[in-house]
Amino acid sequence: MNELPVALVTGGSRGIGRGICIALTKAGYAVLVNYNTNMDAAEAVRAEIEQLGGIAETCPADIGQPGHRESLLDFTLETFGRIDLLVNNAGIAPPERLDVLETTEANYDCVLDTNLKGPFFLTQAVAQIMINQIDEKKIERPAIINISSISAYTVSVNRAEYCISKAGLSMLTAVFATRLAEYGIGVYEIRPGVIDTDMVGPARAKYDKLIANGLTPIRRWGKPEDVGRAVAAIATGQFPFSTGEVFNVDGGFHLRIL
Repeated sequence: MNELPVALVTGGSRGIGRGICIALTKAGYAVLVNYNTNMDAAEAVRAEIEQLGGIAETCPADIGQPGHRESLLDFTLETFGRIDLLVNNAGIAPPERLDVLETTEANYDCVLDTNLKGPFFLTQAVAQIMINQIDEKKIERPAIINISSISAYTVSVNRAEYCISKAGLSMLTAVFATRLAEYGIGVYEIRPGVIDTDMVGPARAKYDKLIANGLTPIRRWGKPEDVGRAVAAIATGQFPFSTGEVFNVDGGFHLRIL
């Protein structure tokens, strides 16, 4: 069995996911880089990890699909023999940005399947694996980290599905944190703010202006590595008396300022 602690990072091939994978490598984890369709990007992350002297594998899976989740977990266990950390990072924006009065069930189902249903049932399955591995003394510091968003409490009427999915992910964190505390499995939420990834797309100019005008007290774009550092801090046991905690990585966006 692999001797390093193992992190399964969903949506690990680009953006925030890539930043998390690199940070966990530097923190001493072997990493399973999950991706849905972009194999080249996932392989680039694996190559980067190996250049750092780390260990990584890649695995395709659409976490919104039950069979894909099962295959992903089977591959992780067959490859590494353990799962110490699950990072539910995979997330998508609506296929179409439509007003809440006009959006469709197809839009809703697509976003919620990936952003909420997938993490819920993946967490359920991984928690059961972790409980067994704790009993077998295979792992010592299990944890589950959910990457949500300031959209968990910040309204965008043209992507209501996304906001609802992230708000749901916050409650998912609280529910599993409560249920798994007896096993010593910490469950945490990281709430990124405006992060410089390709998901920003055509809204980049809008956010450039907002940030310059004081949208956040720390007047810069967030970087994927900012989120990665927060994940690594939790993963390395820096918060042993915390669970269900929300870590804001948002430049201070959450502050209410008069």
